[in-house]
Amino acid sequence: MNTSKTARIGLSTASVYPESTASGFELAARLGYDGVEVMIGIDPLSTQIDAIKRLIDYHQLPVLALHAPTLLIMQRVWGTDPWSKLERSAEAAKELGAEVVVVHPPFRWQRDYARGFVEGIARLEEETGVILAVENMYPWRAPGRDLQAYAPSWDPREQNYAHMTLDLSHASTAEQDCVELAATMGKSLTHVHLTDGTGSAKDEHLVPGRGTQRAAGLLEDLANQDFRGHIIIEINTRRATSRSEREVDLVESLDFTRKHFARSSRRTSFAVTPEGEISELTP
Repeated sequence: MNTSKTARIGLSTASVYPESTASGFELAARLGYDGVEVMIGIDPLSTQIDAIKRLIDYHQLPVLALHAPTLLIMQRVWGTDPWSKLERSAEAAKELGAEVVVVHPPFRWQRDYARGFVEGIARLEEETGVILAVENMYPWRAPGRDLQAYAPSWDPREQNYAHMTLDLSHASTAEQDCVELAATMGKSLTHVHLTDGTGSAKDEHLVPGRGTQRAAGLLEDLANQDFRGHIIIEINTRRATSRSEREVDLVESLDFTRKHFARSSRRTSFAVTPEGEISELTP
C-alpha cells in the first residue's frame, strides 16, 4: 500500500464522463491531481491495458486504482463471469502498478457469486497481492419500501472484509453519515470516493461540500488518523455544458480536499527539556 507520508488525491475517470478515459488523464495531470482511478468499462479505451500504459507514460501520472466493471450497466464488460472480471481487474492492476481494485458487492440475482463472495475476495487478495476494497452501496429506494439489490449486503461492515471503500454519495443515498461509517470501518477503510449527496434516493455524486454529508469532517478525521490510503474524487459532471464548466467542478473538488486534509495545521508539536521531560507546545 502507499508508503508515503500522506494520502494521495486522485481523479476517477468517471468524473469526466461523457468525456473519455484519455480526457480524465489529461485533466488530472493539468489540474494537479496525484493520480487517477480508471473506471473499467466507461469507454472502450479503459479496457485496453496497453493504451492506459501509454497514458501513464505520456502524462507521467500513476494509476492509483482500478474500478472493476461490476456496475449494472457493465455486466458484459470483460465477459459475463463475475469472478473472471475480478481476476482480470486484479491482473490489470498489477500490470499498471495500481494498488487497489474497487469492487461492488454482488447483485442478489448473482446467487452463486454472492454465496462465496466474502471468502472469494480474501482468496483473490492472497493470490494476487492486490487490495480488493469492497464499496459501500445502498438499498434501492422505491415509494413505500426499500429494495435489497445486493448480497450478502449493501453494507460491507456486515461482512469480514479486510479492505473497504467508503463512497460518500452512496452513504447519502443509504441515509448514513460518512464520519460514523469511517469510524466503524476502522482500519479496513482503505479507499475513499470523495463526493457528496443530499439524501436523495438518486445516487447524486455531487461536488464535495455541496451536499449534506460531513465531507470536511471526514477529511479532517482521516488526516488526524494519518490515513495513507487514496482519496479519489468521484463526482458527476454530466450536466456540465462545457469543458470549462467541468473543470470548475474538478478544481473545486481538489481544493476542498486539500484544504480539509491539510494535517500540518493540526499536528501537535512537542518539546523535550534537558531533563527529558516532554511538553506540548501551544501555537
